[in-house]
Amino acid sequence: MSQTASIDYQTYAKRGFFVGLSLLVIGVVGSVVGHTFFEPLPAWENTLFVGAEFAGLLIGFVSPIVFGIVLPLIE
Repeated sequence: MSQTASIDYQTYAKRGFFVGLSLLVIGVVGSVVGHTFFEPLPAWENTLFVGAEFAGLLIGFVSPIVFGIVLPLIE
């Protein structure tokens, strides 16, 4: 018998990808809408949107690789 609980890697990979995608979309839309309607965005808002874009890209690419490929192979 297995000592660890069975983890549904497919669900984690999909959810991680969609979380990353949603962060990327929020960052891009917030940046575009912010610069279009409220031209002088404060520095902290601009940093927040750019950070959300980079975090979304990182999570969106790494999550399927880790949960879809690496962890099932080492289990």
